[in-house]
Amino acid sequence: MEWRDEGIILATRKHGETSVILEVMTRGRGRHLGMVRGGRSRRMRPFLQPGNRVDVSWRARLDEQLGTFQVEPIEQNAARLLESATAVHGLQTLAAHLRLLPERDPHARLYETLGLIIAHLDDATVAGALLARFEIMVLDELGFGLDLLQCGATGTRDNLTYVSPKTGRAISAEAGEPWADKLLPLPPFLKSGAEISGDGQAVSAAFRLSGYFLARHVYEPRGITAPESRASFLAALLKALGRQAPSVPTV
Repeated sequence: MEWRDEGIILATRKHGETSVILEVMTRGRGRHLGMVRGGRSRRMRPFLQPGNRVDVSWRARLDEQLGTFQVEPIEQNAARLLESATAVHGLQTLAAHLRLLPERDPHARLYETLGLIIAHLDDATVAGALLARFEIMVLDELGFGLDLLQCGATGTRDNLTYVSPKTGRAISAEAGEPWADKLLPLPPFLKSGAEISGDGQAVSAAFRLSGYFLARHVYEPRGITAPESRASFLAALLKALGRQAPSVPTV
């Protein structure tokens, strides 16, 4: 069994004296693990780092085996990302979200979006909005997509301000006004075609929105909790935006 693909490194862990187990998100094979012999060598360590884009060749005797990777660097982002606390926690959060998906299932849309986010993960003005939208995409890939295109009560596409916690559908300001205290705010940057940027308040609202549905549909049914890196990312982001980091919104 053998294939070759492009991938983005999510994590590594030591294996034996000289090797590592590499976890990559690939374009056509989804999240995939494999052993890299000699991966702890001085030559290979610099490019076997999370966030780097690599060319990977996988080989195994049987498809269900761990297999081995041959890896060549394409784009090295790790050094840049390590200089930003927001980027470090953001990359850990992205990897944790991708682990919610079945291993080796292709998710080309998430792969392309992951590359886009990594390119901007150290820019606090857009990193929060990008990661919040990524969480919405993960929900969609898991079969729990939100309907943010039109009002669930009236069908209008204008002035969408809320999201129903029961249905996951957008609600207009007029239709939602009587129940505003029971609805989740819909930040403008989560709407289709909107500019991908947001201040600390909007990003916090977006994380409360996506976090509510992740907890309801994913974390609680699986008996797990949100990754610690998610709260750390939001705290680092708000600090980078020049705000006093509030307590992380509960869901």
